[in-house]
Amino acid sequence: MAIFLTKESKVVVQGMTGSEGMKHTRRMLASGTDIVAGVNPRKAGKVIDFDDRAVPVFGSVRAAIEATGADVTVVFVPPPFAKAAVIEAVDTGIPLAVVITEGIPVHDAVVFHAYAAQRGTRVIGPNCPGLISPGQSNAGIIPADIAAKPGRVGLVSKSGTLTYQLMYELREIGFSSAVGIGGDPVVGTTHIDCLAAFEQDPDTELIVLIGEIGGDAEERAAAYIAERITKPVVGYIAGFTAPEGKTMGHAGAIVSGSSGTAHAKKQALEAAGVRVGATPTETSRLVRARLAQPGDVAAH
Repeated sequence: MAIFLTKESKVVVQGMTGSEGMKHTRRMLASGTDIVAGVNPRKAGKVIDFDDRAVPVFGSVRAAIEATGADVTVVFVPPPFAKAAVIEAVDTGIPLAVVITEGIPVHDAVVFHAYAAQRGTRVIGPNCPGLISPGQSNAGIIPADIAAKPGRVGLVSKSGTLTYQLMYELREIGFSSAVGIGGDPVVGTTHIDCLAAFEQDPDTELIVLIGEIGGDAEERAAAYIAERITKPVVGYIAGFTAPEGKTMGHAGAIVSGSSGTAHAKKQALEAAGVRVGATPTETSRLVRARLAQPGDVAAH
């Protein structure tokens, strides 16, 4: 199986006809994603050819869903218009919205996350690489060729780059799903949401959690793991050498005083029974070692 995204998912791309939308639509199609429509009000009625697949463009998300039965949207709309694009998708009742766009104002993200939560749409992102269920579907910008093999590991990560690196380092084992939740201060789907889904997924035997400095998401995830997760979890925290008070890469990766440091997050995870690697390569070694242990791998 997989979480959130499967081979049955039908994907619509908002902003498909822009440069980033076109590039990544082609890549998603090449990795097997069933992209059934694009959305651009100014280009409604056109059909875009992507190698061996012709994708129709609709003037609205509702029109695209009514014509195709899409149940996932991937949003490549520029920041000033992203809030309206997400709200438009949520108004259709679509179950999953993957917001790739970077640079969305925090206030806009707060508004559309609250709106989506009230109406039952799961949002992944913003400022995220999306998610992939290898061999099934890929919604976002994760390069499918780094881990084309389905497997036993579930991955949830704040960092897109570290998502790619861990997927590459564990490519011989493979993944049930990998979810890049994004590194903004406000994101729709959290580490905890993914932990809960992987716990219920019969094909996920071990979970990898990647965090980074800033905020308390990893500490909250550690508490959840201690109380609710029975499967083994291996972690990695980026930012041990980050200077205090500096935003490092992601808008949410800022440390104030002793709050949100990599050391504090590592300690919280280890207290919950999570093995935490010092580097991505060490993290991948910990995963292999845990999966190689005899007996019930699901015993946390």
